[in-house]
Amino acid sequence: MPGIGDWKRGGGVGDEVHGSPAADVFDALGVDYEKAFASSAAHRASLAWLLERLSPGSTVLDVGSGTGRPTAATLAGAGHRVLGVDVSPVMVEIASRQVPEAEFRCDDVRRMPLPEGSYDAVCVYFSLLQMTRAEQKELVRRLTAALRPGGLLVLATVPLDVEEFDGSFMGQPVRVTSFAAQDVLGLVREAGLEVEWEESTMFTPSHPAARPEPQLFLHCRRGEA
Repeated sequence: MPGIGDWKRGGGVGDEVHGSPAADVFDALGVDYEKAFASSAAHRASLAWLLERLSPGSTVLDVGSGTGRPTAATLAGAGHRVLGVDVSPVMVEIASRQVPEAEFRCDDVRRMPLPEGSYDAVCVYFSLLQMTRAEQKELVRRLTAALRPGGLLVLATVPLDVEEFDGSFMGQPVRVTSFAAQDVLGLVREAGLEVEWEESTMFTPSHPAARPEPQLFLHCRRGEA
């Protein structure tokens, strides 16, 4: 999902149901998105944190799995069972080709079943930004419930206080909603997660129009009870 380096306020996105516009954006971007964010040291460090704490053969849900790299590829390469979910059929096709050892599904995670206690870990890297605030809160709650007790959730976002912000990302129209950093922390804690490690960083995507953007990575654990 996008950063915000080249977002510009505008009015051309329309009032489509959330989900379809995101699919259009990432269908159009394809592997260009992977190339733009491939150099993120914070993302690699976040995956390393997760790998150090997962038991062998863990079951992981990758929300907004994109091209499958680096998240699904790293986890599946370490022997974990990975299900990647993305609204973009183009991204799912690319991911299935690039990371054949993982499973990928074209679906809207807000509407798909999330059985309680079914995953050892959930990854949510920049995949909330085109959802409303109510949808983000509800999804984090459901994803927490889908973790086994003691399971891990890693969430990354752009921590800015913006709501229904119409703009452009890598040349594609987007409508973005996010929270300030303290509100993101409150959101995961209200869902029943304990934050074990928090990292704030600035990152510049490798794209001609990109500028430095703030990023927040939260590494969380569901309580054992």
